[in-house]
Amino acid sequence: MAIEIERKFLVADDSWRGLGQGSHYRQGYLSTEPGRTVRVRVADGKGYLTIKGKTVKASRAEYEYAIPLEEAGAMLDELCERPLIEKTRYRIEYQGLIWEVDEFEGENAGLVIAEVELADADQAVALPAWIGEEVTADPRYYNASLIANPFSNWSG
Repeated sequence: MAIEIERKFLVADDSWRGLGQGSHYRQGYLSTEPGRTVRVRVADGKGYLTIKGKTVKASRAEYEYAIPLEEAGAMLDELCERPLIEKTRYRIEYQGLIWEVDEFEGENAGLVIAEVELADADQAVALPAWIGEEVTADPRYYNASLIANPFSNWSG
């Protein structure tokens, strides 16, 4: 079984800009059940189908498969819940780890989150200066949650 171990943080300031290349992501969800999600994604001209299990602390089961781009596009246009998630993802190397900074668009504009995948749940992580509050355990920041409750609907 594939396991994803990931920590998620808010981004404190713009000092990360210019440190990595950005790629546009368009993704949607076929299922956003709490115990499992099924995501369709188009990124860098490729399609993907990803199934994720329930998050426990910073870990969850994850299975990802390449699918034909045309089929991914059709699923996004015809089958996925709304709104779709659109974002630009920047990959930034810092002290031996790759940080993924997601700058959201559309109904989630204004939200910027950084994630780092780990080999072990207890792995020590050096935080870049631009990292803010950790939100790993806050389900509001899960991409699947941003469908039902987009960032633009949050108050204060």
